Amino acid sequence: MNRRSLNMGLSLLAASAGLGHWRGAFGQGGGWTSLFNGRDLEGWNRIGDANWRVENGMMVADRGNGMLVSAQSYGDFQLRLEFWVETSTNSGIFIRVSDPSSINSSNAYEVNIWDERPEPKYGTGAIVDVAAVDPMPKAGGRWNEYDITARGDRFTVLLNGQKTVDAAQDGRFASGPIALQHGAGLRDAAGVPNDRGVVRFRKVEIRTL
Repeated sequence: MNRRSLNMGLSLLAASAGLGHWRGAFGQGGGWTSLFNGRDLEGWNRIGDANWRVENGMMVADRGNGMLVSAQSYGDFQLRLEFWVETSTNSGIFIRVSDPSSINSSNAYEVNIWDERPEPKYGTGAIVDVAAVDPMPKAGGRWNEYDITARGDRFTVLLNGQKTVDAAQDGRFASGPIALQHGAGLRDAAGVPNDRGVVRFRKVEIRTL
């Protein structure tokens, strides 16, 4: 292991420590089902060209623009997962996806993960074009936990135990798959979008309501 890999591993371990009190609830029955087995991408379909793979029990991407889409669809549910991103990473969790072949915030609900979003009110912690945040919380450089509840036309989101969306209402989409994103970030001076930036997901669990 080189020095850079060792330092990255130590950084991730240290960042994990702050979530210890949240992670205690993961995997403890109560109707919860794991959507990620920690070994491979069974149960997920790749859309786009993001370089998704499994590393050290995590779903990881750090280049490209694409999604991991769940094989199953869900209507009313509670979803919880842990994620780690760089500040520049454009990611998110799309729920009730209505068109798995072409996913965006107009045909699904996007619970965003993007600290550098140009319009911050729909950045990290928000549901894009449905529920804004002010101020926008930051997630970059540490492990975080999302807890997302969709029940009927109401949506609630907690980021690290803090409520960022409180019973927002929207009735456009009743059910659909879940998608995890690695997307294009900000454009440089030449207009080329940054398609890099690491995202890691782990402990992805769901229970139907």
